[in-house]
Amino acid sequence: MPHGWIILDKPLGLGSTQAVAAVKRNLREAGYGKIKVGHGGTLDPLASGVLPIALGEATKLVGRMLDASKIYEFTIAFGAETDTLDLEGKVIETSEVRSQLAQIEAILPRFTGPIEQVPPAYSALKVDGQRAYDLARAGEAVELKARAVTIHALSVCGGHRQGAVVQGVSAAPEANGPLQEIMLAAHVSKGTYIRSLARDIARALGTLGHVAYLRRIKAGPFTLERAISLDKLNEVGKGAALEDVILPLEAGLDDIPALDLDPESVRAVRQGRVISGLPQDDGLYWARAGNAPVALMQLDAGTAKVVRGFNLPDVAE
Repeated sequence: MPHGWIILDKPLGLGSTQAVAAVKRNLREAGYGKIKVGHGGTLDPLASGVLPIALGEATKLVGRMLDASKIYEFTIAFGAETDTLDLEGKVIETSEVRSQLAQIEAILPRFTGPIEQVPPAYSALKVDGQRAYDLARAGEAVELKARAVTIHALSVCGGHRQGAVVQGVSAAPEANGPLQEIMLAAHVSKGTYIRSLARDIARALGTLGHVAYLRRIKAGPFTLERAISLDKLNEVGKGAALEDVILPLEAGLDDIPALDLDPESVRAVRQGRVISGLPQDDGLYWARAGNAPVALMQLDAGTAKVVRGFNLPDVAE
C-alpha cells in the first residue's frame, strides 16, 4: 500500500477531481487495488501547474496543504472584464484605457500584504447553501462578502517558463508604451482568488481586465521541479515503477522541523500519549522513528501532543 505524494503538473482542461480519478485509475491498473487518494488544493480546468495528490496516510496532510501558501504566474489581459473573470466567460464590459509598465509596477504595492478581496461570482463558495457558480450560471445576481487574504509578494515577470513562451506574452514587457497584457507572479495565502486580484488590479489602473493565463508553480513545499506530467502518470498504469513518481509522505512536511523519537517515545505516541521534558521550541513538528513518520505533534512548554498519527508499517507495533 503506497503512502506519499504524486505531484502532478496538471494540464489545461483537466479538473482537479479528474486528476485524482486519473491517479486512482493508474494505481488500479498497476494492481494496487483500492487506495485512499485526495488532492491538496483545487486548480480550475483553465489553470495548469502544481497539484499535490496524496496517497494513503498522506491524505491526513491534505488539510495542511489546503492551508499552505501558493505561488502563481498569471497574465492579466486588459480591456475587457468577463463574468467569470477569465477566458471562459463572456465579456460584460470593455475599456479602451491601457497602462504603461511603470504605472503597473507602481500600483502593485497597493495589492501586497494583508488585503480584502471580493471572490468571483463564479466560485465554489456557498450562498444560502448553494454554490455561487450554480447561482451565477442560473442568471441570479451573486453578492459575496469581501474576505481578508494576504499577498506575500507580487511582481512583474517575463513570459518564459520551462523553455516555452507563453502565448501572447512578451518575455520582457517594454518600458514605454501601453500594454495589452502583463504577466505577474504572486505568492498568496490560502483563500486568495487570482481572478479577483487581476480584476482589482485592472480596475485600480482605470481599466478592466481578466485572467488569460494561470499557472501554479508552487503549493506548500512542492514545486514544478518535483512535478510529473500526465503522460508520466499514465506510464504507471502501463507497468512503470510507482517509485519513480511518488514522493514520501514526509515530503509534505519539509516546511516544519522533525522531532526524533526513541523506541519508548514511539510507543507512547502510537498510543496517543504526550511526551514531556523536551528542550525544543514551541511549535508544530513531525515526529519520526529513524526516517519513518510517526505523527504530527504540537509542542508547548516542553510537552508534545499528537495532532495526527500516521499508521505506517515501518513504525507499526
